[in-house]
Amino acid sequence: HALTAAGLIRRIEPAGGAPRFEGRVGDNHHHVVCRSCGVVADVDCAVGEAPCLTASDDHGFSIHEAEVVYWGLCPSCSTASSS
Repeated sequence: HALTAAGLIRRIEPAGGAPRFEGRVGDNHHHVVCRSCGVVADVDCAVGEAPCLTASDDHGFSIHEAEVVYWGLCPSCSTASSS
């Protein structure tokens, strides 16, 4: 908790998965998660500057970050499922 609070690591917790920690901090990147084996990879922002996405209605919030998780099958699992 201390490392996360100090901004030295980032905690991510993809839905249905165990919490993970990563050293890539200070930017607003996203993740791609394999639905079969659970492997996680970093994905840079798709468009524009952080927070990457502009909300259609921010409801008065000052948005600092957007979280996007892409779900699919990694190359290994895609190959295995097509055999």
